[in-house]
Order: sequence, then C-alpha cells, then structure tokens
Amino acid sequence: MRELILQTWSNLSANRLRSFLTMFGIIWGVISIVILSSVSEGFQRGNDAVFREFGKNILIINSGRTSMQAGGERAGRFIRLNLGDVYALKERSKMLEFVSPEIMGQVSAKSPFNSSSVGVSGVWPVFQHIRTVETDRGRLMSEADNEQARRVVIIGFDVSKQLFADRDPIGAQITLNAIPYSVIGRIRNKDQDSSYSSRDNERIFIPYEAMRKDFPLTGNLTTADSLSKIIATPYDHVTEELRRISEQGGKSIFSGIGPVESEVRAILGPLHNFDPRDNEAIPIWNTAISSVMFSKVMKSMGEFFIAVSIITLALGGIGVMNIMLIAVKERTKEIGVRKALGATSRNIQWQFLSEGLFLTLLSGGFGLALGLGLCSLVNLLPMPARFSGMIFTWRMAAFSIGALVVVGVLASTYPARRAAEMQPIEALRYEM
Repeated sequence: MRELILQTWSNLSANRLRSFLTMFGIIWGVISIVILSSVSEGFQRGNDAVFREFGKNILIINSGRTSMQAGGERAGRFIRLNLGDVYALKERSKMLEFVSPEIMGQVSAKSPFNSSSVGVSGVWPVFQHIRTVETDRGRLMSEADNEQARRVVIIGFDVSKQLFADRDPIGAQITLNAIPYSVIGRIRNKDQDSSYSSRDNERIFIPYEAMRKDFPLTGNLTTADSLSKIIATPYDHVTEELRRISEQGGKSIFSGIGPVESEVRAILGPLHNFDPRDNEAIPIWNTAISSVMFSKVMKSMGEFFIAVSIITLALGGIGVMNIMLIAVKERTKEIGVRKALGATSRNIQWQFLSEGLFLTLLSGGFGLALGLGLCSLVNLLPMPARFSGMIFTWRMAAFSIGALVVVGVLASTYPARRAAEMQPIEALRYEM
C-alpha cells in the first residue's frame, strides 16, 4: 500500500496541471452529489415541518350544497354538519383514526391590560393532536375540561402578545363577550403558512361543550348541534395507500374522490339524504393529497439531481481513465522490465487498477469534505420556512462512496487491462 501511494503521488506530481484537472472532475462530481442531494433533503424536511404546523395529513370536512338530486330532494339543498355526523364517522369509519367537531366564531376578548376581536374555536381535546396545537406555557385542554364544559382557554401566541404583551398569561382571567374564562395555556409560536380560517397564533381555543353552551352557531340551523367543520386524520396506512395510488397514475384522488373522501360521503350521505357521489354536498380538503403531490415533485427533483450528479461524476471518471492511459504509455518500459523479471499480467493489472481506484477515492474524499464544508456554511444563514437547510444523509453518503468505487473501477479497468496485455519484448522495445 505504501508503494502504491508513493507511485500514485509520483504520477500526479509528474504533471501537476493534468493531475489537477483530472482530480477536479471527480471532486466536482462528488460536490454535486452532496449539494444537490442536501438541497433536495432540506426542501423535503422543510415542507414536512410546514405541513406539521398546520396538521399533517388531515381532512377538513365542510358543510355544502347538493349538486345532484337524491331521495326526492332537489339539487341545491344546503347540508349542515352536526355533532351526530362526528359520532357516525368515529364509530363507522375504518380509515379515520381521530375525529373532532369544530365550532368557529368571533368574540371580543378582554384582559386587564388590553382587548381585541379574535377568532375562537370550540373543539374536542383530540383536535390538539390533529392540528399540532402545542403550548410553550401552561397546558393543553383535557377530556375533563370538555366533559364538564369548563370555561378555560388556550390562546395563540399573537393573541397573548396583544392581550398581555410580555406578561405571563397563564392563570389570568379574560372575558370572551363578557363571559369570564381562565387562560390555561399559550400556543407556541407556529410558523404556519396555510389555514382554513385565521392562523393558530391569531386564534383562541376552548372546550367544545363550553363553546356550544356560551357561543353556539346562530342563524337558520337545522339542529342545535350544528358545526362549522369536522376535522379528522386518517391512519398512516391510508396515507401510504394514497401514495401507492398516486404512483400508479391514479388521478381520481386529486379531484377529491379518493378512498377517504368516498368513505366519509358514504357514511354521511344517508344521514343527510344526499347522493354519496355528490362531491359538492360535503366538500373535503384532504391535505394528505397536497403532501403526496409535493412528495412526488420532490422525488422527481431528487432523481433529476442524482442523474445530473452521476453524469458529472462519470465525466470525471473519463478524466481518470485518460490519465491512467497516459500513465500506462509513459511506463511501458517499466511494464516490460517487470514482466521480464517474472511479474504476471495479474500483478500488472492489479497495480494500475489500484492506482486508478486510489486516485478516484482520493479525489472523492476531497470533494466530500468540500461539499460538507459548503453545506455547513450555508446552514449558518437564516433559512426560509420551507427549507430546513443543507442536510446530507448517511444514505447519500453511502451512495456517494459506492458511486465513487464504481466509477474508479470502471475508469481503471481498461487502462489496467491494456497494461497487463503488453508483451514484454514489445514493451522493452518501446521508445517515447
């Protein structure tokens, strides 16, 4: 190995410019793999984090109007969701893991220091898990809070700033439309870029039973248990099934008639006397579809990046092959002498194969170090919401090393075989 390293270094030193250009091709190829794969991974994780802020893979089920006649009823009839629909989905659905009702409204919130008009949602405690409602102060709502209709409230980060400035809101009393409520928690500052109303930082959340008692929906309602929305999340295997359908070219899920939506309408259709095929009767926003679409885009982008990186690395491999062919030509007499002294073709082939592979791995090592250094420098900068930084995974590290070995072997095999096939007499007669 020592002799191999010295011989390779001697060949590189003999023509520094040629050697640098040869190594640069490999170095740049590895840097390309590191940077492009890190960018792809950073966007993927950043987008997952943004989806998680809103609630990853959730269904927002809305009231709507029928667009088809059903059961003797005319089209255009308004369908209003109610609490019975929530229990029906909870008991009969095989695809939904968690379900929560939501009553939404606007209230005048007052603290001892300030007042503001804010959006309020009355929800079941499981809603906090579905929508990633997490506190940085205090606690979340409990089942007991909801069952006993306790007048407790969790306030958004911006609402806390509005009502309490920099003071600790936990335990303080506020009034919602002159009704006293106790602040039990403050939502952490959520970097949320999508919503179906206002963002969680700008809202307050109270138990569903308290909301139904103190701030019920008003207007021409069919039942006192009418809801604004139903929020649900499917099982993980259902989301994976969506991905499988999408990969097989299924376009129906992108038009709102996927398996989850079909099941929800099949359950609610008989309860409200509408055709389960009527998508307008119960509009459903399935954020899992957005996640699937983005994953497909990122997967395609990642595959494109890898293809570009491999092409760049292959071009670097051609440079290694070129320098090895030149080395074989320059050392023709040396090859003849070694064969005359008893070296076998296998010895000669292994020598040049090892030198080419060593040169490739040496260049790749420099490229890997430079690529990781560039990623570290970029990660020192502020990152946008949908980008988590340059993230180089161990899988891509293993892929890079494997690609280097393959390129090194392929680039060295032909020059090594040419050296091994030389006849001793012809090699000794060779003149530069």
